[in-house]
Amino acid sequence: MSTAVTQPLSGARRWVTVAAVSVALFMVTLDNLIVIVGLESIRESLGASLESLEWAVNAYTLAFAVALIPAAALGDRFGRRRFFIGGLALFTGASAAAALAPSIEMLIFARTLQGIGAAVIAPLTLTLIADAVPRDKRGLALGVWSAISGIGVALGPLVGGAVIEAASWQWIFWINVPVGIVLIPIAAGLVRESYGSRGKVDVVGFAMVTLGLLGVVFGLVRANADGWTSPVIVGSLSGGAVLLAAFLLWERRTTNPMVPLTLFRSRGFSVTNAVGFFMTFGTFGSVFLLSQQLQVLFGYGPLDAGLRMLVWTGATLVVAPLAGPLAERFGPRWFMSSGLALQATALVWIALVSEVGMSWTELLIPFVLAGAGMALVFAPAASAVLASVGPRQTGQASGVNNAIREVGGVFGVAVLSSVFAHSGGFTSPQALLDGTVPAVLVGASITFIGAIVATFYRPAPVPAASTETAEQAEVALAA
Repeated sequence: MSTAVTQPLSGARRWVTVAAVSVALFMVTLDNLIVIVGLESIRESLGASLESLEWAVNAYTLAFAVALIPAAALGDRFGRRRFFIGGLALFTGASAAAALAPSIEMLIFARTLQGIGAAVIAPLTLTLIADAVPRDKRGLALGVWSAISGIGVALGPLVGGAVIEAASWQWIFWINVPVGIVLIPIAAGLVRESYGSRGKVDVVGFAMVTLGLLGVVFGLVRANADGWTSPVIVGSLSGGAVLLAAFLLWERRTTNPMVPLTLFRSRGFSVTNAVGFFMTFGTFGSVFLLSQQLQVLFGYGPLDAGLRMLVWTGATLVVAPLAGPLAERFGPRWFMSSGLALQATALVWIALVSEVGMSWTELLIPFVLAGAGMALVFAPAASAVLASVGPRQTGQASGVNNAIREVGGVFGVAVLSSVFAHSGGFTSPQALLDGTVPAVLVGASITFIGAIVATFYRPAPVPAASTETAEQAEVALAA
């Protein structure tokens, strides 16, 4: 191997990289929710119990959240493109295994492998874009990236409902296979290899963060079913918290940390991660309940409910490509703050107008505001993360940022579901609103806190050209 200064990619190859990693992220985010609408068909086909159906959903979320930081660190060490392709292969193969699953147990196992593959793909999409796209053009690239990933989240129920109505539940997994088969050779031939830290693998840190996140996320996922005070949940949450605390202490002392805590010395990095946590906590927890409100309150099926959620995602699609370049020009602080404030306003609006007998068109304006608010956060936050660290640390920074956002979403769904269960239920439309309204107001409050936190963002000093070149020379290793 030899070292060389990284040369800029040609325009065509640069945007093929952006398109390839964005489509991969779309596939990953789509699968986060697509299985929900197929649960009834899966139950009938495989004779699954209610608890096993929950694990068909939770196994993906759990594996995804737990594997994010280790996957990003290993990608930095052994090659980001190489690991990205491996993640695509694992995700594609696991999708085929899920479609062919003869039992609910095999489906849960396949969903776990899907989650691990997704955890490899997600953080590396951001680092591969950072390597391929020069800083002055990164805003547009991140706008495209965030728009496509946001659409994937919201289109999950819609695509799932359409596929199941047209074919069968197996096809919600089969649709990933041709996409993966096409993306793998494109990534192998056109995406450039890059590296981060090439030191020894932090095995102790790897074990601590994996088991710690496993304990915390498992406790959150199972808390509503088992009870927050049950010995299993208390033990899981407390054990996970202790391991994560030990991980932080270990990372301060080891010479080759998986997550250099010096990253958090950057005010911009710390604030951006807090923003990501509050956004996914408040917004994703609320969306989880609102998607069910559309079906129970208005009597829509999964497909019709998904079609109406397109109002939300349509706004995201329009605003995100604009927010990225503008945030690069004017700075991400007020984009993140105003986006979260817009989301909080939309959630309060939804809570105030929701009542039995209402028309769903009363939700049109707040849905548009919420979608626009999400778009104002996604790309600027990604830009802020990249601007807060050097080229060698983008993989670690992206892995940390993705993990914090994912855990925030798990927190949001767990806590807001608990508020819902305490105040209401699914016995009638009014009971649904009795639970949804206070839960959504809690989500709005958390999101508004994020808007305040975002105002404390300050950009990191721009590195000198000589420093940037030296760092690029270190990581541009041509096999």
